[in-house]
Amino acid sequence: MSLFKPPAYNHGDRLEAAGHVMRLSVNPRARRISLRVDRTRREVIATAPTAKRLSEAVAFARERVGWIEAQLADLPEARVVVPGMVVELFGRPFRLEARAGRAKIDLEAGIIAAPDDAAFGDRAMRLIKAEAKRRFTQMTAGYAAQLRVSTPSVSVIDAKARWGSCTPARIAKPASIRYSWRLALAPFAVADYVAAHECAHLIEANHGPRFWALVDELFGDPAPHRNWLRAHGAGLHAFGR
Repeated sequence: MSLFKPPAYNHGDRLEAAGHVMRLSVNPRARRISLRVDRTRREVIATAPTAKRLSEAVAFARERVGWIEAQLADLPEARVVVPGMVVELFGRPFRLEARAGRAKIDLEAGIIAAPDDAAFGDRAMRLIKAEAKRRFTQMTAGYAAQLRVSTPSVSVIDAKARWGSCTPARIAKPASIRYSWRLALAPFAVADYVAAHECAHLIEANHGPRFWALVDELFGDPAPHRNWLRAHGAGLHAFGR
């Protein structure tokens, strides 16, 4: 009999695997131990059906070091925000420049300017987020008008799992829509599709046939834009890291 008890693991614990973060997850619906890479968070997820089997999940992950390294190596490289880089906002290129004075975005010239100091990246990203909110507010107002409903409040967040979320209006509570600000880095048509998608939820709070018919009526075929997000979403999340 062993004198040493195996370590106790819990759902949500973070460990090291192949030099990267590994997050433990318990999913009662899982039938077996599994391993996957969260491309958005750039971390490994080891899943077990019960907490008691998390130690098996950890051992399994550490046996698959080669697979983990290959999967993580396939992720887009992190894009640190620095002066001189060019980013596309809603499909239009903007150059990041270091300039003295207040940080600002010049929409006509296609320039995002901020002082050249340690906070350059943070200031530039705040400007990008502000532009994302402005444009999404416009898109949302347009689709709300088509639907003949009140324009919901709009906010932008750094969501990891969703590109957008809609809370339909309730008694004494107006509707609201939240968008990932990172959609500003996608082509305009992709961001516009997400706006139409979320606005359709103001009428249909589901993903049934009537919902998709409404999306098609508002925007057209969503398939190319959904495919674009699947293929390039990890790259959007690599920006600013």
